[in-house]
Amino acid sequence: MNAQTAKFVEGSTMRHILVMSGSGSVGLMALFAVDLLDMLFISMLGQIELAAAVGFAGTLMFFSTSVSIGTSIAMGALVSKAIGAKEFDKARQLSGSVMLTAFAISLVFTVLMFAYIPELLALIGAEGHTAERAEAYLRIIVPSGPILAVAMAAGAGLRSAGDAKRSMWVTLSGGIVNAILDPIFIFGFNWNVEGAALASVISRFAVLYFSLYPLIKHHNLVSLPSLSQWLTHIKAILKIAVPAIFTNTATPIGNAIVTTSIAQYGNDFVAGYAVIGRLIPVCFAVIFALSGAVGPIIGQNLGAKRIDRVKETLYNSLLVTFIYTLFVCSLLFFVQDYIVQGFTLEGDAVLIVQAFCTYVAITFIFNGAIFVANTSFNNLGKPIYSTILSLGRATIGTLPFVYLGSLWFGALGVLYGQALGNIIFGVIAILVLQKHIKELMQNAAPQNELEADIAQEAASQEAQVTSEIAVEQAGKASKTTDSQKNNEKPDTSSPIPAPACEQALKEEDEIPLSCLNTQPFCTLDAVLIDDLASHKDELVTAPLINSDVINNDVTNNDVTNNDVTNPDVINNEDGKELKEK
Repeated sequence: MNAQTAKFVEGSTMRHILVMSGSGSVGLMALFAVDLLDMLFISMLGQIELAAAVGFAGTLMFFSTSVSIGTSIAMGALVSKAIGAKEFDKARQLSGSVMLTAFAISLVFTVLMFAYIPELLALIGAEGHTAERAEAYLRIIVPSGPILAVAMAAGAGLRSAGDAKRSMWVTLSGGIVNAILDPIFIFGFNWNVEGAALASVISRFAVLYFSLYPLIKHHNLVSLPSLSQWLTHIKAILKIAVPAIFTNTATPIGNAIVTTSIAQYGNDFVAGYAVIGRLIPVCFAVIFALSGAVGPIIGQNLGAKRIDRVKETLYNSLLVTFIYTLFVCSLLFFVQDYIVQGFTLEGDAVLIVQAFCTYVAITFIFNGAIFVANTSFNNLGKPIYSTILSLGRATIGTLPFVYLGSLWFGALGVLYGQALGNIIFGVIAILVLQKHIKELMQNAAPQNELEADIAQEAASQEAQVTSEIAVEQAGKASKTTDSQKNNEKPDTSSPIPAPACEQALKEEDEIPLSCLNTQPFCTLDAVLIDDLASHKDELVTAPLINSDVINNDVTNNDVTNNDVTNPDVINNEDGKELKEK
């Protein structure tokens, strides 16, 4: 790979979260802002049915997009973990396999959805001219679903590699293209909702290019798999993708329930809810991007076995969610009148938008907690948790509360009921997430101790081997020194006296007898100590010579070896005197 590294395993996790979610939110905000502009342009046509049609169509398209999001989550979880473990070849193979899987799943879903568009619209409450306009919109945009699926998977691959800048440009490019073409097609060619749909299709091809090209060119993170490789990877991919798809389709299921409940109160409420549906992703783009940004950070640290950083990442994500939601909700409260005027809303549409901006938006804190929890479960090997959590929120967390809210407060009660269900399941998500983090930390502790013991044992063995090598080298050096000493001829010209004896000589004091029995003096086996003591003055002044020389000298002075057995330090005259004695 081209300078590929696991960049999320080092540095501040908060910084990684802010950079990745910030850059991702720019692109998402641009993309969702274009959807908001779609609604704005359609509203400017002055036909409430067209705005309602786009609302119904958007609810169904949310299903298609959620399928693509599910497969992109598998891309982020698997590829980021492989990068964190420095298995770059595996990351390339997984990337190609995930995109192929994303295309296949989206193709099946697209075919089924295209075949049953009228029935699906009727199921969520679309009728008459509104249903016809919504069907015209969907006939154009639905076939581009597989293109979007591959594009979103490639974008997740960029985030897995930590490429915040290019992942931002993926969605930003789509938003720019859509923003340019929308007014041309809607007003210039007078194509109405069909023009908005065609502009969205072209923008999806732009998203595909800006996501796939840098993933291949700059990161070398795509390897087209063989059939055997794809079959090998498909189990791991589906293990994450299928629960993630169900998890993400839970949100449009909940929205469909809410839309159906509101539809019975008239098109004005539906149009107002359609505006809310476009406001949410624009205003809370950071939260949506956060759920996509946290996955690769968790995945890389999980691959590197840094559970402490996984825990820190999750807590920082929840903190960012809380602070950002408070800021956005304060802003919505003060600009709600401008939103109503900008979309030329009237009557009941105004009421529902104001209710959202004043009371409901703040509950998105709990929505954000659910997003973070789902992302963590998908990346930590517990995708079934996120599926249960999301489906539970979309069903038992929505149906009874929406029904009771509608019964007590009408159309506005539908929003209040949905918000209450989000609060309850948001709290559940946080509690389950804390429990799961605690389990991860407990499981990681014995593994860390085992790895420490293994490392300590390896270090001990290495130290022992090093010590043995040092001893062996010292022994060889000692043998070499002894050999050199044996080969050296002793220097007899200037023998070195023992320190004590040398000191006695300097001080001209009496020499201890022990000095006479140590080198460089000699031991006279045939001479009594008393005789040595009586002649010590003569012995001290005698020149020091080698034993071989003494033997020769004593022989020359008629001193036999029987008389002097080991002479080392006597001269010729001493040898003669000793002989006479």
